[in-house]
Amino acid sequence: MDQDFDVDVIVLGTGFKECILSGLLSVQGKKVLHMDRNNYYGGECASLNLKSLYEKFKSPETKVDEAKLGKSKEYNVDLCPKFVMACGNLVKLLLISKVSHYLQFKSVAGSFVFKDGKVHKVPASPSEAMGTSLMGIFQKNNCRSFLQWVADYEHDNPATHKKMNAKEKTAAEVFKYFSLDDNTQAFVGHAMALYADDEYLNKPFFDCLERIKLYAFSVAKYGSSPYLYPLYGLAGLPEGFSRMASIYGGLYMLRTAPDEILYNENGTVAGVRVGDYVARCKQLIGDPSYFFGTAKVKKVGQVSKTILIMDHPLKNTSDAHSAQIIIPYKHTGRKSDMYISFLSSSHEVVAKGKYVALISGTVETSDPASEHEFAKKLCSPYLEEFFFVSDIYEPTDDGKKDQIFITSSYDATSHFETATNEVIEMYQRITGTPLDLTISADPDEHKDE
Repeated sequence: MDQDFDVDVIVLGTGFKECILSGLLSVQGKKVLHMDRNNYYGGECASLNLKSLYEKFKSPETKVDEAKLGKSKEYNVDLCPKFVMACGNLVKLLLISKVSHYLQFKSVAGSFVFKDGKVHKVPASPSEAMGTSLMGIFQKNNCRSFLQWVADYEHDNPATHKKMNAKEKTAAEVFKYFSLDDNTQAFVGHAMALYADDEYLNKPFFDCLERIKLYAFSVAKYGSSPYLYPLYGLAGLPEGFSRMASIYGGLYMLRTAPDEILYNENGTVAGVRVGDYVARCKQLIGDPSYFFGTAKVKKVGQVSKTILIMDHPLKNTSDAHSAQIIIPYKHTGRKSDMYISFLSSSHEVVAKGKYVALISGTVETSDPASEHEFAKKLCSPYLEEFFFVSDIYEPTDDGKKDQIFITSSYDATSHFETATNEVIEMYQRITGTPLDLTISADPDEHKDE
């Protein structure tokens, strides 16, 4: 930066959340300056080749065994892999911003849940409930009845409610009505509705019902799973939103970080100083790393991750080329779920004939690496392993007072639902108006736009 200038919004960091907000605000006519201390896009969502993985997590002097693993440049391994719900809000954001024009997505082959030492396909329909090995015959019938009720439920038609009004009855009450046992509740709540804990059980069932409908609808749209994943890894998502922001006048500066955040006399943000120059703004958005050591963020936990390079598909997945596996905490003795994201060369993220699995979970003990051992057995044997721990930070306020809006760190989940919900909520706080997501999530309906 070699001059002073004014913008509406300054964004610090080019992670997934920051780039979506930057793109959406640019489309709305805001003049945006986007800065990142790194020389690449993505932040915590960066995609690395094999050489970069060794440099980051082992030693810069380590030589890549390309005879065993394939060429380094054939790898695009995400540090924070998250799958996209095919008919969910992130797809709507991609369509609204037209970022979908810059990316290619491919469906994920399978959605699985862990139980009794192995993985099982998540049933998404009444017919699949009858064929699954997750449950005994009586639970199969109960689950089939439950999923049929969910499919038929219409909020404005009491005849479809069966005395179970989803806005009045809690999830626990609905599950009890259909006689779903703890095991069935675990995969319905965690592998279909994608809740990270069981707090939802004591809340109205409405949200849970909508999540299950979304899951089932997404499976029906794309086949064997409800998830999509971009070719060449997640780095394309922030780059796509950045490209869109640039079209609408957004300015980007990599290898640039503010030396100081400036404030007006009334305590609201005034801009940032970089060296001898100042960029003035009315609002500032940033990821937590730009506020370490200040009262603006607080550490709330850690996420541990293991990246495994393999030469075979996962067991019990019908040799799926890609999959999400959710491991409900009730089946492991943990306090929180664990996740496995599994990808292959079909998504252009590893060399031909190779596979990558990333295990993630919230750290619960003083020995986080050991928490992954049982999940690693599901992937065994493997050719290479990388392990790391990331701190989780959250903002200490909503940003409305000083107009500084800070995103939270990425959680352990292997899907974008929580991250997307945060972006939608932040957009409303920043602009004062809700984001219009009434459009269809079906790309076929937007081909002429």
